[in-house]
Amino acid sequence: MMTLKKGWVGLVLAAILMLTACGKNAGTNESGGASPSGSASAEASASESPSASEASPSAAKEPVTIEFWYGLGGKLGENMQKLIDKFNSSQQEVIVKPVVQGDYSETEKKLQAAIASGTVPAAVLSANVDWARKGYYAPMDDMIAASADFNKSDVIPTFLEQGQVDGKQYFLPMYGTTQVMYYRKDALKKANLKPEDLTTWEALAKAAATMAVKQGGKTSFYGWEPMWGYENMMDAVLGKGGKVLSDDGKTVLIDSPEWVDTWELFRKWIHEDKIMRIHSGGQGWEYWYKTIDDVMKGQAAGYTGSSGDQGDLDFNIVGAMEQPGWEGVGAGKPVAQAIMAGIPAKASPEQQQAAFKWFQFFMSPENTAFWSMNTGYIAVRQSAQQDPAFVEFSKTHPQITIPLKQAAHASAPFLDPTGGKIADALKIAADKVQINNVPAAEALKAAKETAQRELDKLNK
Repeated sequence: MMTLKKGWVGLVLAAILMLTACGKNAGTNESGGASPSGSASAEASASESPSASEASPSAAKEPVTIEFWYGLGGKLGENMQKLIDKFNSSQQEVIVKPVVQGDYSETEKKLQAAIASGTVPAAVLSANVDWARKGYYAPMDDMIAASADFNKSDVIPTFLEQGQVDGKQYFLPMYGTTQVMYYRKDALKKANLKPEDLTTWEALAKAAATMAVKQGGKTSFYGWEPMWGYENMMDAVLGKGGKVLSDDGKTVLIDSPEWVDTWELFRKWIHEDKIMRIHSGGQGWEYWYKTIDDVMKGQAAGYTGSSGDQGDLDFNIVGAMEQPGWEGVGAGKPVAQAIMAGIPAKASPEQQQAAFKWFQFFMSPENTAFWSMNTGYIAVRQSAQQDPAFVEFSKTHPQITIPLKQAAHASAPFLDPTGGKIADALKIAADKVQINNVPAAEALKAAKETAQRELDKLNK
């Protein structure tokens, strides 16, 4: 049962005393009809007018309980739970019930099954443009317009725009992310290197070769560890000027020299030079945490990972730097992406409003600053950077500024017009290169053929 605040209880008791003195029943109370259940006068009033509590506009309502699905583990999961607890204790209208999934992909798969069954959560940390177009998600424009506290202009524009589909706001950015570089301070010092020496991929590869330790033909200490998947290698491609699609959106370009040359270098570094390696497979984020462990346990000099990894790292041991660019080209252009949340359309109107209330709380300047400080993710509100706690934190934790600096020259995320078919082709190609040692030209040619077929179907 809901716990009433002290001030409200006082008003209610005063109202009861006044009504008792005037000889009126609860049905005529215009200042607050709810009463403590232990009150004899309240019981008498209720017996005289059974429908009084129903008629009263201020009768206490049961809070709306909603499920929030998200795929976060480790420190991220712990910090999400802290904000959920903070929200639940801050008001009495909505209770958020966390439902933790293995990762982002598992969240989407389970949501797909929930949509098919008709029993959906009210809030999900997931976004799918194709599903929004099909009506599986509810637009939030009316809720945003009706909220005096949302302050749309304070949300970082590029993040807010990523949640728009066909002119409507289907998703809201909870936090921003970009993949940055984490290095062991002692490994760089031993090699007489500094972070500013590693501003190009060529320089990083040379440093990785210097730092790698090989014994008996096997590498016991790796110079660097890229993260499994196509995204990290795609970031490097974007730094060379590579594109996924032509400007008219009709031709897939993933077999261009920018793609082939870049991916072939990664294949060579991993399989031939053996100065880098990746962890792949496992349950959920298992491969990710194995990569982090290699660096933290002194088995690798550094790795490329999410800005959100900062909550899991010991910055007495590691430091952070931006992703490198390429010689003769300029600074890197890795993707900066908003991690967005949505409201399934099949949720009831009451639950949709409750979900929006939770999203708005999470996105407040104070809470998005808290999330950034404790996770390393990018705060989605511009005013969060002026939050006093954030200002003080950045003085002693300079790594928190690296994602913000990188986001200033980052690329926008690729929005797959085929509903994920091009991304799937890239995933397969990346596995061929990273795991199976297939030449990049061969892997990307096959991916291009598959992706182009899917794009042609759409354009017809």
